[in-house]
Amino acid sequence: MRTSNPALNESTFDTYAVAGEERMTIRGTVNKSFILIALVFSTALLSWDFMTAGGNGVIYVIASAILALIVGLATSFKPTWAPYTAPAYALFEGVFLGALSGFVDAMYPGIAIQAVLLTCGTFLCLLLAYRSGLIKATENFKLGIVAATGAIGLIYLASFVLGFFGIQIPYIHGNGIIGIIFSLVVVVIAALNLVLDFDFIEQGEAKGAPKYMEWYASYGLLVTLVWLYIEILKLLLKLASRRD
Repeated sequence: MRTSNPALNESTFDTYAVAGEERMTIRGTVNKSFILIALVFSTALLSWDFMTAGGNGVIYVIASAILALIVGLATSFKPTWAPYTAPAYALFEGVFLGALSGFVDAMYPGIAIQAVLLTCGTFLCLLLAYRSGLIKATENFKLGIVAATGAIGLIYLASFVLGFFGIQIPYIHGNGIIGIIFSLVVVVIAALNLVLDFDFIEQGEAKGAPKYMEWYASYGLLVTLVWLYIEILKLLLKLASRRD
């Protein structure tokens, strides 16, 4: 069972519920996913308001991103902590996304709302396609998405490391045709990762994973949604900057 989501790897559901222990269900995972998304929106709105009031958004973006990363790593390494760390991750991630979105929206009004709507629309379309059987998470499909996601990760890592030496990978971060095509490809790959997450959650229920895995699986889904939103926002930024 493959998934490119770092929070949901092959060994995630190797732990099974013991006799008498509640087990993970799809419905329970859906409910907890809604809770996490609500937490993201609540702190994102507060962070957005702070930005529009003239607050120092740079500090908020950096601090919340670091805290979200720390809590996210703790959740990934200790799934049993997920009932506590997943909500904390959602709160910190909301602060980060709110500050980032407020900063970007100040440059191009309305762009953050467009990104939110496109992310929600993409999520619903992929969920419907998956539930209807239009898209199936076959082994070849999973292998292709994992490979593509890994390649994108390597490109981003190389870009990050080279940035310390004042070197940029040409074209992909610009608003030219190549940069826009690159962003489109990344958005598609990020969206298709949702299919792997849906499949993984179903496998968790089928394998009788313990109840706390509902929080962990919801956290993994949230990681993908955050990535998708950021990539859509970057794509919209490139398109908007071409009109300047």
